[in-house]
Amino acid sequence: MKRIGSVPYLNSVPLTHGIEHETEYDVPSRLAEKLRTGQHDAALVSITEALFHDGYDILDGVAVASRGAVKSVFLAHHQPLDEIETIHCDTASLTSVNLLRVLFAERGRSLKLEPLGGYRQSVSLENVLLIGNPAIDFLRAPHEHKIWDLGTAWHELTSLPFVYAAWALRRGHHDQPLREKLRSAKTNGLAHLAQTIETYPDYDANFRQTYLGGHIQYELGDAEKAGLAKFSELLETHGEMEIFTPLFV
Repeated sequence: MKRIGSVPYLNSVPLTHGIEHETEYDVPSRLAEKLRTGQHDAALVSITEALFHDGYDILDGVAVASRGAVKSVFLAHHQPLDEIETIHCDTASLTSVNLLRVLFAERGRSLKLEPLGGYRQSVSLENVLLIGNPAIDFLRAPHEHKIWDLGTAWHELTSLPFVYAAWALRRGHHDQPLREKLRSAKTNGLAHLAQTIETYPDYDANFRQTYLGGHIQYELGDAEKAGLAKFSELLETHGEMEIFTPLFV
């Protein structure tokens, strides 16, 4: 059984550098299930998994975040934002759905959210929430939708970074060697970032440079924690689920 799980998206590549053979890859929603049921001891999960469920510690210093546009979490829409009633959402998503709810609630709006049946439907739907590589694929393909980048929208609302994912560790099932392995993977990944941008097979080098070298941030520092605290506050304001305060280790 592999103790470590991560997402199969371009933005996670620098965080699993050198531990790819020890890592099982799955979409965020299934990673959360595997972490909850003890199939993983550590997983790079949507941050809401740690906010909505007790029993996790968060690895300090490491995240998938943005300080503005993220380019791979967005609402593709035909209707004006203030007229939208229904949005089809990628079923792999956890955090982005809740971020979408918060952003619309702050505009005084509530939404009907429907599951996206398949990515091929995306271009034919009026309003669709996409994340990860499928979002990048959509953005780079012909389409007539307007794009509302949720990273940009969050930064405009709060002036803070947004944390999309972090390493969640099952409390009582992680140790110093595991934590150091994950921190070292990030250190090595950032040290080899130029090589990844040059050689990684997904997309083209120019896109990889702007995405991995600019839009995606990998720190979990004071600014990111402030953004996370603000997100927790707004989830409590606009939602009904109990929010657990993150414990950083």
